[in-house]
Amino acid sequence: MRRPLIAGNWKMNLDREAAVSLARGVGAAAGDGEVDVLVCPTFVHLDAVAQAVNDANVHVGSQDVYFEGNGAFTGETSTDMIKDVGCTYVILGHSERRNVIGESDELICKKVHAALAAGLLPILCVGELLEQREAGQTMDVVKSQIEGSLKGVDAVQMSKIVVAYEPVWAIGTGKTASPEQAQEVHADIRSLLARLYNQELADGVRILYGGSVKPANAADLMACGDIDGALVGGASLKADSFAGIIEAAASA
Repeated sequence: MRRPLIAGNWKMNLDREAAVSLARGVGAAAGDGEVDVLVCPTFVHLDAVAQAVNDANVHVGSQDVYFEGNGAFTGETSTDMIKDVGCTYVILGHSERRNVIGESDELICKKVHAALAAGLLPILCVGELLEQREAGQTMDVVKSQIEGSLKGVDAVQMSKIVVAYEPVWAIGTGKTASPEQAQEVHADIRSLLARLYNQELADGVRILYGGSVKPANAADLMACGDIDGALVGGASLKADSFAGIIEAAASA
């Protein structure tokens, strides 16, 4: 049985004091570990947040990482650096990295391989734009992103990767894919992984939903058979709302 994962992507928000306070609140809400809980603050707060959740059942992850080792790469952060401050997960290929920063599948794939080589657990994000969904291209887009971002990843490595389906049109807009829409894409992703690897592996991979997840809709989303948790944006910035999503996952 796949263990639920609720991950908070804090994006470019909060100062140090607020980040530490939120981390402590999440730690108090995480409970006894029935659900895997992850927080991903901005780079400059990783160390402080990792210390704040040190005694709680909360993992810490980075919002990105560079694919090269330490060296002359101004403005970048290596796998060694994020591991050194306590990260075990890293988000890769988020829609904002793809569509705002302009990252390609090829670049994301390099980051996936670097993260795996360093012993980090990648959360690979995929998802379509509104115009792509309206054109009926959702799975064409998702398939292309998955295949491009996982090029050269073998089955053993794939078993360590989490996939997050985030329809771009639902991120930060207040719009959420219906449970039926989300489940359909999650099931298609699992079928794709079975074709690329094997059914046993596909059945074990955790696939998260992301896109305006909040306590009010979390339970319905978590009740879907192929939704194994959530990658949460805005609702992860308040401990009480994030706690409500954790509770929904624990009850699913």
